[in-house]
Amino acid sequence: MAQTSVATTLKTAIATYPHTAALKDGTVTPAGIAFDFVELSPITRALRRMVRGLEFDVSEMAVTTYLAAREHGKAFTAIPVVVMRDFHHHAIACNTAAGVRQPKDLEGKRVGVRAYTVTTGVWVRGILASEYGVDLDQVTWVIFDEDHVQEYQAPRKVEHAPAGATLEGMLASGDLAAAIGAGPVDSPDVRPLIPDARAAEAAWYRRTGVYPVNHTIVIKDALLAADPALAASVYQAFVAAKERWLPRLRAGVALTSDEEALARTARLVGDDPLPYGLAANRPAFETLIQFSLDQHIITRKLAPEELFANVERAAR
Repeated sequence: MAQTSVATTLKTAIATYPHTAALKDGTVTPAGIAFDFVELSPITRALRRMVRGLEFDVSEMAVTTYLAAREHGKAFTAIPVVVMRDFHHHAIACNTAAGVRQPKDLEGKRVGVRAYTVTTGVWVRGILASEYGVDLDQVTWVIFDEDHVQEYQAPRKVEHAPAGATLEGMLASGDLAAAIGAGPVDSPDVRPLIPDARAAEAAWYRRTGVYPVNHTIVIKDALLAADPALAASVYQAFVAAKERWLPRLRAGVALTSDEEALARTARLVGDDPLPYGLAANRPAFETLIQFSLDQHIITRKLAPEELFANVERAAR
């Protein structure tokens, strides 16, 4: 691992995943660095605190939150580590009693999502537009929480849900024609919008090469400026932690439910279901940047290189 210029203790907020467990238990540590982990559940609590108060030296960060944060000058930069990712065709459900049978039926209707810039929501909206021809500007997007970046101004067709309402409840009642990320809903009228969504996800990946990214890792800019080797050292620690875990995944013995899901994904995307580095993730980042531009989250099309510390150059 790259040597940092000074010994450092970094206040760090990341979830405990199978591929980060070796960092959390101290089995893997970067040279000259001690991680001081702050445990927050759900990890989305850390995202808001990092964006609004720069509370952590190193933090997990939703990618679209990061894009909005960069747009508004937040002082942190990502390394090309993707700790959470998934396909998203399955993440939207509809209420057939609201007159929805296919994606185009969403036009002129109200669709719920936790917050407008939530990464799963951006992926789903992008898929609806690019794969199914939905005019996103003809949909009213109903949100239930604030976006993490306070300065962000949502588009005109975004409205807040009534106080006390829930995403699941409004979908079940038909007050929402569809919802992104609602989870199980006890209603005979609610079903997946995209039939056989997992097959659709696999077909989309084979055609486009896009394996969606959700969460990355960011580091305070002040620390990166003070220590040019820091980004590479942290990056290499995440790589080393994942490499300790991959043999367990490949052996397929006594896997947790999360690991079993990653093993199924590996059968589609390849031996490593969580590739790190910019080259391996370029198609996903380019697509998400375009979706974010189309959905009025950012105002300029960025190159992926603009988003990340150059860990390869820093490691030399």
